[in-house]
Amino acid sequence: MGWFKRLKDGIQTATKFKKEAPDGLWHKCKKCSELTTIKELKENLYICPKCDYHVRIGSHDYFDLIFDGKYTLLFEDLVSSDILGFKDMKTYEERLASAHSKTGLKDSISVAHGKCGRKNFVIAAMDFSFIGGSMGSVVGEKIARAIDYCIKYRYPLMIISKSGGARMMESAFSLMQMAKTSVKLAQLSRNGIPYLSFMTDPTTGGVTASYAMLGDINFAEPQALIGFAGPRVIKETIKKDLPEGFQTSEFLLDHGFLDFIVHRKELKEKLETLLSIFETSQVAEEQLEE
Repeated sequence: MGWFKRLKDGIQTATKFKKEAPDGLWHKCKKCSELTTIKELKENLYICPKCDYHVRIGSHDYFDLIFDGKYTLLFEDLVSSDILGFKDMKTYEERLASAHSKTGLKDSISVAHGKCGRKNFVIAAMDFSFIGGSMGSVVGEKIARAIDYCIKYRYPLMIISKSGGARMMESAFSLMQMAKTSVKLAQLSRNGIPYLSFMTDPTTGGVTASYAMLGDINFAEPQALIGFAGPRVIKETIKKDLPEGFQTSEFLLDHGFLDFIVHRKELKEKLETLLSIFETSQVAEEQLEE
């Protein structure tokens, strides 16, 4: 693959990475506008204690929560490169360097292997803070390798989506990741490996049109924006007002696009239950085949 560059091998820990949640002493809630100390917000898993609004968090925050802080990062040698020589206000190389400097991340997705409860689990989690969580070649390749890893070791996979869509600086290479990840997920399914799709705010564009909606179980955080085009674009296109709560998790649940909504404080317990159900189901199938 000509558009990947390899860096040094090695495991990196969550302490090296900045959070997506705000820095400083105080946080003003996006929904209720109430002020909360960052300390109180962090202790509440970045959920507003006044109105329960789920503030965006990063991939490593989810890893810490689900894996109790004990996990191994995978495929960290993959980083994006500017194969098209793209330039708008800045060059793509400058944008990549800036995003890496600000976030400490290699790209807009990170893959980790750890244990949820006592069960092995692989999670590929997106970061909106890295160029809007955009889906480029590295995102597709990391998901593909995560799927191969899960097939090899027979570990369940979860993708946590948080994205503005395709990465325009990679043009058609970005759009190709929709087909690539969909084909790889079909391989995962044929091998009988569970795939959980967890959608967080926002999940839009080509991510929604591919791997985000292909889970054996599709679920989301409360009040997350989930859709293909944004509500403003849709409203301008159809020239009509949109229903109340359009494209929120709750709206999608009511219309059959989600299996359930999970509160962040209940996420780990819910995943442990789902993994136990899938494990029991797999054992039963194997016994029937015998």
